Amino acid sequence: MRFDLTDMRLFLTVVECGSLTQGAREMHLALASVSERIAGMESALGAPLLERNRRGVRATAAGEALIRHARSILGQVEQMRGELRTYATGLKGRIRLLSNTAALAAFLPPRLCQFLAAHPDLAVDLEERPSSEIVQALVDRRADLGIVADITDLANLQTHLIAEDELVVVASRAHRVAKQASVAFTEILGEPVVGMADTALETHLAERASRLGRQLYYRVQLRSVEHVAMLVEAGVGVSILSKVLASTLRRDLAILPLSEAWAARRLYLCARDFLVLTPQADLLARQLKEGAAARQTR
Repeated sequence: MRFDLTDMRLFLTVVECGSLTQGAREMHLALASVSERIAGMESALGAPLLERNRRGVRATAAGEALIRHARSILGQVEQMRGELRTYATGLKGRIRLLSNTAALAAFLPPRLCQFLAAHPDLAVDLEERPSSEIVQALVDRRADLGIVADITDLANLQTHLIAEDELVVVASRAHRVAKQASVAFTEILGEPVVGMADTALETHLAERASRLGRQLYYRVQLRSVEHVAMLVEAGVGVSILSKVLASTLRRDLAILPLSEAWAARRLYLCARDFLVLTPQADLLARQLKEGAAARQTR
C-alpha cells in the first residue's frame, strides 16, 4: 500500500466536500483524475473508502481510519516544513532556559556567549532557580531547557551529563578547619552555617545530616553568593557550596573539599523530550552538549 501526500489531501478534500465533483474543483483536478486516484487507493488498500449515493459520498469505516491517519501525517508534514523553513530564513525566537546557581556561575556564561554571538537573531530568557524548581518547570512546560544538579529527582525528564562538580566547605582563614586538606561533614554539623537559599542543596544536606541523627544550624540563608562569602569572611559561620560556585569568590577564604564520596555531584542538561524541542532550543542544547564533550576530552 503506497499513498502519497496528494492522495491524502485529495481524499480529505472529497470527504469534507461530500462530493467527488466538488473535491475535484477544490483540488483543481479533473473529475476523472480524482476518481482514478481514489479507485487506486481503494485497490491498494483492498477495501472501499467511500460510500457513493445520490447526495454525494461519505467515508466508510476504512475511510474514517484513513481520515485520522491522513490528518495526523499532513499535520506533521506542515510542522516539519515550518521548522525547516526557519533554517532557510534565519532562526528567530526566544529560548527559555533555567539554570541552578552552580552552572550559572562558571559552566554556562562562556557557552551562552559563543551561542548568542553565532546566532544574532536568537534570544535566551535565562533565570536562576533551585534545581527542584527547574525540574517542575520543565515538567509543566514552562521552560525549554534546564541545568540541574543530580541531588534532584530527574525521573520525569531526559538528561545529558554536561559537567561534574563537588561540594566544598568555605571558611574564614581564622577558622579551625582552614588549614586542613579536607573536612568531614560531621565536623560541620556542630558549626553555625551561612547557607545559600538553594532548596535542593538544603534538602540534600539535611538528609545527610538526618542519617547521622543531626541537623545543620543555619544562622542565615542568602541568595547572593557574594553576600554568603562576606559573612563567612567575617566569621559569622562556614558555608557548603559547589566547588564551581566557590571558585568564583574573590575574597580570601579557605575552600576545602568535603571528604565524603557523596559530596561529588553532577550537572545535567534536562528537557521533557530532546526530540521535540523547538529548532532554537535544539540548537542551544547541541551547543551545550558539545561544550561538555570538549571539556571531557581536555
